[in-house]
Amino acid sequence: MKAVFKSAAPYAEDAMNLPVENVEAAIPFYEKIMGFRLVTRNDSPWKSAVLARHGIQRGLAENGGDPSQEGCFFEVDSAEAAFAELKSNGFEKEDAGFRIDKYGETSFKVFFVVAPDGLCYCLGERQD
Repeated sequence: MKAVFKSAAPYAEDAMNLPVENVEAAIPFYEKIMGFRLVTRNDSPWKSAVLARHGIQRGLAENGGDPSQEGCFFEVDSAEAAFAELKSNGFEKEDAGFRIDKYGETSFKVFFVVAPDGLCYCLGERQD
C-alpha cells in the first residue's frame, strides 16, 4: 500500500525552488524512489523542474543555493507505509529511525530522507 502525501512545507521559504546542483541528475530519485512524477521543466531564469504527488508540487532549481541547508516536511497518512514504500522502490536505508517530534501542539511520527542531491526531507504522520 502506498502512502498518501497530504501536505508539504519547505524548511525555508520556497518549496518550488529547492536548490540542486544538477536538475536532470536529481529527477530520477524523486520519480523512482519517492514516487513523484515530472510535471514541467524550465530553462529560465535557471534550469528547474516541478514534480508532483497527490496534488502536492515541489520544485528543484539550479539556482546556486546550498541543498544541504534545504528540504521539505511532508505530512503523510502513515509514516510506516511511507518508509516501506520508499524501501520497496529502492531506498537504501535499513532502519527508518522513527521518532516523535512535536511542532507547536501537534506531534508527528517522523523519519528523514536525504536525497542524493543533498536535500533533506522529513516525512511525518500526525499523532492523536
